[in-house]
Amino acid sequence: MEIIRIRHPYQPEEIPNEDVVLVLGFFDGIHKGHQAVIQKGKQIAESRGLKLAVMTFNQHPSIVFKKIQPDTMKYLTSLEQKEQLMAEQGVDILYIVEFTSAFAHLAPQDFVDQYIVGLHAKVAVSGFDYTYGPKDIADVAHLPEYARERFDIITVSKKELDGYKISSTRIRELMEAGAMDEVAELLGYIYEIDGTVVHGDARGRLLGFPTANIKVKSTVRLPKEGVYAVELRIGDTWHVGMGSIGHNDTFGAGRDLTVEVYILDFHEDIYGEQVSVRWNHFLRDQVAFDGAEGLIKQLKQDEQDTADYFKKLRD
Repeated sequence: MEIIRIRHPYQPEEIPNEDVVLVLGFFDGIHKGHQAVIQKGKQIAESRGLKLAVMTFNQHPSIVFKKIQPDTMKYLTSLEQKEQLMAEQGVDILYIVEFTSAFAHLAPQDFVDQYIVGLHAKVAVSGFDYTYGPKDIADVAHLPEYARERFDIITVSKKELDGYKISSTRIRELMEAGAMDEVAELLGYIYEIDGTVVHGDARGRLLGFPTANIKVKSTVRLPKEGVYAVELRIGDTWHVGMGSIGHNDTFGAGRDLTVEVYILDFHEDIYGEQVSVRWNHFLRDQVAFDGAEGLIKQLKQDEQDTADYFKKLRD
């Protein structure tokens, strides 16, 4: 997959001189609804003998429109994860447009002229709720008047599961409830974050449950605080573990939020490793215990529950 980064205004020579099917969207999470849009584009591209291109943005539009601090925006997928998932969807060209103030203030006609026609789209594919400016003048219903018959327009209808629209908003709501099994249903894969193993306070080691402390970027969206059955990837190998998101309240109030993983049957030093964590299944809420004894007893139960969960999956 070819990745082309664009900063407005771009030069024509930055764009490959070939006709494409262009899929439009921000695609945070690249969930099953997004996948349906991308796969519709892929189907059309294959039938017409064209390359499949996708255009997305380097950051959420709200950062510009609502003046949100970039490091406070929480994403379901990092840009790196989005690139990987797009490649897995069979995308040939991924355009990543820097969402700047200059780009944001493009009139709808200018957007269509420069970022659909200008990218040599013979077909533009999007979800039913795609907008490219103010909703009242820049939704998919208005796209034909801006297109002026220069490209075909395909709109993919709403996708639902269990009576709910498949959306990034719905996924975020489920994550806040710890419903990671349902999150995986909507995504089409297990929710995953990336991070680096850093030194913690080594308290887990003293309790007999040494954990890998995972430092994640401030823009990573975490599930609700609690204990989970997880998988941790070190290098190319996935290991079963129990993950914790919380403040370690047993040892005092006001502690920083931490992400920790205890890996079952694992005894290697992995400080400094770049790792990924899959949040498979919610086990329990965080609890402040009276002391170490009660916590150790619960951790043993968590370890057993984690082993039982993955055994059931294998069986």
